[in-house]
Amino acid sequence: MSAPATEAIAEAAAELLAHLEMRQGDALRAHTIERGELTVTVGLGSLKDVVQFLQHDENCRFSTLVDITAVDYPERARRFEVVYHFLSMYRNHRIRVKCPVGEDQMVPSITDLHPSANWFEREVFDMFGILFSGHPDLRRILTDYGFRGYPLRKDFPTTGYTEVRYDDVTKRVVYEPVKLVQEYRQFDFMSPWEGADYILPGDEKTGA
Repeated sequence: MSAPATEAIAEAAAELLAHLEMRQGDALRAHTIERGELTVTVGLGSLKDVVQFLQHDENCRFSTLVDITAVDYPERARRFEVVYHFLSMYRNHRIRVKCPVGEDQMVPSITDLHPSANWFEREVFDMFGILFSGHPDLRRILTDYGFRGYPLRKDFPTTGYTEVRYDDVTKRVVYEPVKLVQEYRQFDFMSPWEGADYILPGDEKTGA
C-alpha cells in the first residue's frame, strides 16, 4: 500500500476516534490506532450501547459484524477479553471493540442488534466458557454436547480430558479418560538443539 493511502487510512481512524470520544467518551476506557485500525476498550455496562451507536450513527454505520472472539489472560483479575470486529461498508472503516470480562460475569448478547452474533457467541462460549445473557440458544457449536472443559483457555491441557473412540463391542462411540503411556511422554527430537549428544548429517555447525 502506498504511503498516501496508508496516511489516509490512519487519518480516517483518527477522525473516527475523535467522533467516538465526543459522542461516547464516557464509555471508552482505552484506545489505540495501529496499522490504520482503531481499537477501543469498553466496559460490560457500556458494551451494548456502544455497539448500537456504532451501528446506527450516521458517521459510523458499522452494519457488518465480521467476527467475535476472545483472549484468555489467566493472570488478570478480569480473565478474558471479548473482542468484536465490525466493518462499515458505507464508510469503508473497520473497528475492533474489546471488553474485559471476569470468569463470574456474563456478557450481554448482541444478537438482537446483529443476528450473525448468534453462532459467534456460541463459539466463544464453547471455546472459552464465557456466558452471554439474552442469547436465544446458548449451547456448544464446535465440540460435542458431552465435552468437558473449554479448549481455548490457557489452562486447558493439550491432550484434553477425554478421548473418543468407536467401541466394536458396544457398537457405539464411547468417551474415556485420556491415558498416556510413559513412552509417549519421553520425546527424542533427534536434534542437537534439544539436548541430544549427537549431530545429524546436515546439522553440523562451522567453527568460529
